[in-house]
Amino acid sequence: MREIDSDVRTIKELLNEKKYTIDFYQRDYRWERKHVAELINDLSDAFLKEYDPSHSRLDVKGYDQYFIGSIIISDENGHRFIVDGQQRLTTLTLLLVYLYNSPLGTHHRDSISRLIFSEDYGQRSYNLDVEERNGCMNHLFKGEELPEYAEDDPSVKNILARYNDIDGIFPEEVSQERVFDNFVDWLLGRVCLVDITADSGADAYAIFETMNDRGMSLTPAEMLRGYLLANIKNAELRRSSTSSWDGRIRDLQQLGKDEDSDAIKSWLRSQHAKSIRVGGRGSSPLDFDLIGTEFHRWVKGSEDSEDPIGLESSSDFAAFVERDFNFYGRWYGEMRLASKALVAGLEPFFYVGQTNFTLQYMAAMAPLVPTDDDATVARKLRTVATFIDCVLNRRIWNGKAISHSTMRVPMFRDVTLKIRHLNDRALAETLCDILDGYSEQFVQNEFSLHGMNGPKIHQMLARMTDYVDSRSGRPSLYRDYLQRWGKGNYQIEHVLSESHRDGFDDFDYHRNKIGALVLLPGPVNASIGDMRFGKKRKHYLKENLLAASLHDLAYENAPDFRRFRDTFVHDTGLDFKPYDEFDVDAINERQELYRQLAKRIWSTDSIREAAGIA
Repeated sequence: MREIDSDVRTIKELLNEKKYTIDFYQRDYRWERKHVAELINDLSDAFLKEYDPSHSRLDVKGYDQYFIGSIIISDENGHRFIVDGQQRLTTLTLLLVYLYNSPLGTHHRDSISRLIFSEDYGQRSYNLDVEERNGCMNHLFKGEELPEYAEDDPSVKNILARYNDIDGIFPEEVSQERVFDNFVDWLLGRVCLVDITADSGADAYAIFETMNDRGMSLTPAEMLRGYLLANIKNAELRRSSTSSWDGRIRDLQQLGKDEDSDAIKSWLRSQHAKSIRVGGRGSSPLDFDLIGTEFHRWVKGSEDSEDPIGLESSSDFAAFVERDFNFYGRWYGEMRLASKALVAGLEPFFYVGQTNFTLQYMAAMAPLVPTDDDATVARKLRTVATFIDCVLNRRIWNGKAISHSTMRVPMFRDVTLKIRHLNDRALAETLCDILDGYSEQFVQNEFSLHGMNGPKIHQMLARMTDYVDSRSGRPSLYRDYLQRWGKGNYQIEHVLSESHRDGFDDFDYHRNKIGALVLLPGPVNASIGDMRFGKKRKHYLKENLLAASLHDLAYENAPDFRRFRDTFVHDTGLDFKPYDEFDVDAINERQELYRQLAKRIWSTDSIREAAGIA
């Protein structure tokens, strides 16, 4: 093996005007939303532990370095081939494009752009130089039209989807001007990777194989398995427990990478954790935190703690595997499936899944006990997921963050611990009391679209639109309404086009209110977006009822819609109504209409309905 160079490099040092490419047989980009969310949550959590509002940008230079892994490079005659790490580098590039495009990133664009593309011998190209991706990257970075082949290339489709995910995942705590500036400086200058570079492909692959040799290290799940099974002394019990554990792990691994470990973390936190670190930098990790980093050690160490899990005899360990892990692991898998596709009876998991709020699994498992039958489990899961859906949308309406770093403490301390092992009725009433006690209600009426909340507004409009449709006898198109990219996409339509600007004193303020927005199919939105309201409203008639309700003909020959409308008027005192002119009064009326819709969709009544006690 010839010379190998290994060094710690910041993102700026790694990407600044340097070119990398990928061999054709390695070019698939496979990361899922979950992996992108984990990376961004890890980055934001690490940054916010160091950040203080009094810090200047220069203070960031003194923050601890934060390591996010290693990459292996084959440098062959000046051409750098990525042998290991392209998933991470691709995702980091997408994050940089997102930061470049952000309205807050204006004065960072010069430094960020050099990490995305550069010029070499008069040729401008992307630093992560993969020919098949150039059209996609031009679309994201330069705003060019997406090439036709994009719909047929799995990696390109995945890149577009993951960029869309970043748009929805990026934490609002960081999306404030001064915090954003410090975060960008920290990301570029204090986040590091270990760059291992060999001067031949063979050497680079040898390093890769050595570092990824399965015999070198066990995962925490594998170490926990060994500890639990070793403490089952009865040979027959050990055999059945081994079969039970391995079967459940296989089922979880089929859901995706690391799903087995994530299931174990959610299970242990939901049933056994008693404490969580509340303070910032310097505070000691407690149960919740230790389970997140070393659950195999936490379970083993709990034998000597003041409040152990209670594993003493061989039968205790066997029950922990065959009864507990089998039960909670199974239902974790059901929740994960429901978060990816609408499942009858578990729909709220799909709603919450669109926000990537992974704490829902821990909280949803908290009231479960292994003796619950399937119907009881489904009711409990649905009840908790409905509560979380209400909490998140109330926070979004009030401009509050819903990121992991913001919600981890209240979701564990104020929800999980309070609902652990409750029966159906007690669970629903406890969650209603918790929801009523939150300060975030649908009171303020200024909710509007701005540069950083577009994905959340889109999701909320999709729910409102589908609610009106389905309550009026139309089939649910919620999944269609959610689609923001590719064929069949829906876009946020501003009812007021730019042609109305001269008629308003504060045009942008009124135009961006949620009450002045509807969802339309992308091609329709593109074709009518510049029309004045008087001309475009007839086009709304062919679309969803929330948009069509702006036209008087929507109420003719629509008995189901009129019945829903009558009920809504009776309950709220507000009416769906058409408009000839969409002026300030009309916008304010629609804003109040949307607020009342939100109150109905995300109400305590929805929690009781989910529990079957409405």
